[in-house]
Amino acid sequence: MNDWLLYVLSAAALAFAVSSWWGVRKLKALHIRSAVHEEAHETGLTQQRVVVILNPVKARAPEAKEAIRRACLTAGWDEPLFLETTAEDPGYSQARSALDYKADVVLVGGGDGTVRVVAESLAHTDVAMGLIPLGTGNLLARNVDLDVNDLHANVHTALFGRQRYIDTARMGIENSRTGHSSEHVFLVIAGIGMDAEILADTNAGLKKAVGWLAYTEAGMRHLPGRRRKVSVALDDKPEQVRNIRSVLFANCGLVPGGIDFIPEAMIDDGMLDVVVMSPRSAIGWLAMYAKILFKHKGNLPIMTMYRAGRIVIKCPEPMPTQIDGDTSGLATKLTVRVEPRSLLIRVKGQPA
Repeated sequence: MNDWLLYVLSAAALAFAVSSWWGVRKLKALHIRSAVHEEAHETGLTQQRVVVILNPVKARAPEAKEAIRRACLTAGWDEPLFLETTAEDPGYSQARSALDYKADVVLVGGGDGTVRVVAESLAHTDVAMGLIPLGTGNLLARNVDLDVNDLHANVHTALFGRQRYIDTARMGIENSRTGHSSEHVFLVIAGIGMDAEILADTNAGLKKAVGWLAYTEAGMRHLPGRRRKVSVALDDKPEQVRNIRSVLFANCGLVPGGIDFIPEAMIDDGMLDVVVMSPRSAIGWLAMYAKILFKHKGNLPIMTMYRAGRIVIKCPEPMPTQIDGDTSGLATKLTVRVEPRSLLIRVKGQPA
């Protein structure tokens, strides 16, 4: 790579980090309003059967385990049931075991992937989920206003906090080339196109060293690229043909770095916010970034937004997909739908 290009990329990454820090401070109050659409309520429980599904490879997993055990002991409850995920089973059987155990609350200690897998089993059950964010992005935790760096506060919220219902969403993936199909739950943002390419191409070592900023480096490398033709159908409306780089489906809009990507996206409004991005050049990407950062209300033809409860995307050639920051395979057809108020989660108590 030429030195001048390296300098440009480094400067861009630094500018992104600084503006993201500024965005955290400026957008916090606005985001809290947009993410909390209904009042949380008390659990009504004096004794709780607690199950903890823990990803043991996370650095703070032992500390989280001890903090949870100590909090339950102090409350006079039974010893929590601890279930660990594995590379072969990221939480599916553990979540089923938690339901068989008749848990009142299931604490999830891990990253976005573990949270998503457990939520898939807990949706529509009225068993509450408590978040112990231990990952890189911790997307859902950010969107319900948890401090992802305060482990002990999150343990307290997961065990003793209030609770509220939020929407979940499902994305059906079909690949006509291979005949493969699958369906996945997501909680924050799923997508098809460049966003999935970036996730697949993010350097694992860099991600471990600098966290979410590693996505910036991968994003810079993927700015050049061709647009692809897809058809987009929203609810019962006629499909429209678009040339896109990426289409995102947002259940809520806060992403790492404090960027409130879609301020209008509320986590319990029964709708998904759809973002169709179609820039031709780096100038287009910069214009989109400026619109997001400064919340400019003007129309930007290369970045159009819609709201729908069901979306169908068809593409002539397979395109990469992602769900809540995890790659989810190639698709020639996506069917995305919202499931309103389907998951009960623990949140912080109301301010005094």
